[in-house]
Amino acid sequence: MGGEPLYLEPRLDGGLRSLLAAAGLLHTLADGLGSPLHVVVPDRAAANVEDFRSVYGEHRLSGRVFFAHKANRSSALLRRLAATDAGVDVASLGELQHALGAGFTPDRITASGPKHPEFLWLAARTSITVGVDSRDELEQLAALVRKHELPRVSVLLRLTGFEAPGVRVLSRRSRFGSPPGEVAALLDAVERHRDVVDLTGVAYHLDTTSLAEKATAFEGCLRVLEECRSRGLRPRAVDVGGGFGIGYLAHGEQWERYTTELTGAVLGTRPPLTWGGHGYGLRAEAGTLRGALGLYPAYRPVAGARYLDALLAHPAASLGGRPLAALLLEHLYDLYTEPGRALLDQCGLTLAKVLEVREPEGDGPLLVRLAAKADDVALEEHGVLVDPVLVRRDPAPDDGRARPVAVHLFGALCLETDLITRRTVFLPRRPEPGDLLAFANTAGYCMDFHASHAQYRPAARKVAAWREGGAWRWCLDDEYWPITPAGEAQ
Repeated sequence: MGGEPLYLEPRLDGGLRSLLAAAGLLHTLADGLGSPLHVVVPDRAAANVEDFRSVYGEHRLSGRVFFAHKANRSSALLRRLAATDAGVDVASLGELQHALGAGFTPDRITASGPKHPEFLWLAARTSITVGVDSRDELEQLAALVRKHELPRVSVLLRLTGFEAPGVRVLSRRSRFGSPPGEVAALLDAVERHRDVVDLTGVAYHLDTTSLAEKATAFEGCLRVLEECRSRGLRPRAVDVGGGFGIGYLAHGEQWERYTTELTGAVLGTRPPLTWGGHGYGLRAEAGTLRGALGLYPAYRPVAGARYLDALLAHPAASLGGRPLAALLLEHLYDLYTEPGRALLDQCGLTLAKVLEVREPEGDGPLLVRLAAKADDVALEEHGVLVDPVLVRRDPAPDDGRARPVAVHLFGALCLETDLITRRTVFLPRRPEPGDLLAFANTAGYCMDFHASHAQYRPAARKVAAWREGGAWRWCLDDEYWPITPAGEAQ
């Protein structure tokens, strides 16, 4: 392909960069445990908790950071987080059982998401806080507590569809939570069941990167808390959910250039940049660009804990324009957060072995088949575009003759649609069979959410890695516990 390579280089911290430099270890792991293979770095998750806690400290706020368990099934990550002061938010019966077995005590667990009776029973039986999405769910929980004579249950009311009075910002509707028109009836139910439920606070869930939308929902929660207090209820927390995001790319200019060139490719003003002309939501109609780019904003200079900081500093337009953090502090409300992806930033990578490199017909990208399925490397399923890192099997130094190449990355399934990435990927040199491609930062949602055993091909195994004595050590994910050989906490 003509022109300069369109790289989308991953953002790598010192830990992942060091791990990727340990080529011999990575090849040994892939040779012994198979390809694809997930590698998680539990200690980095603990460091991410500290980053969030530091933002709490900067704003003098109390509360807890809850890891959104749904982001990764790893036992190693969960057990390492249990050794911090973080909590965990669970969204299924299995996740609740996993959290209890990993060392989380009930006071550090919240339950959210759709719930069936068995999930509600174990949540109530173990005295964890339950986030309820509707009045019907609250009624079901109260009836179950009475029937089985369970302890009084702490609840968070999850809300949705906020609108700030006097400002033209409307938070988008979520299928999770109760809309404003149902709040009064929901609070009536709380009062009616005060003997079996204790209102801990209110929460919201928004699938957006917009600070303004999140701030509108935050303000709405604060107004509902005031309504609760006027009824004699004593809630004490606001749960702002997750959605703090991470930055996948190292360079903003690469992201801007790629999206600009993709637009040109869709319009036909430059050679294609994807397999089969895929436009990631964009399309050309009579020479006009239509649609919307359906991609995660992979370059995000403000993400994770810094995004939380920006949200807390955001003025509450409908509440006198004061920062949201100041309003929390003034009322002595606790802040709950539920980062998933953000707590797993730089916490893992996925290895896939190169099986075959074929020459294309004509002057197109190389065709590279990997020992992996698309659902094993699910970055694109979450709209994330980022280059893999080539980890060569041959340790010989570069002879200076290597040239960048364009490649299409295919999976191992007998399906036309098994594409590791739909876009053309640019690598610094030609890969060879036996090399590894390492996809960085896959720990958040991209390891487990789409994993399958299609065509009897196994899902990727998972290992945990950590630094000890200047070298990397590892074990199977299920074998990891956050203690050193001497039995002391890491």
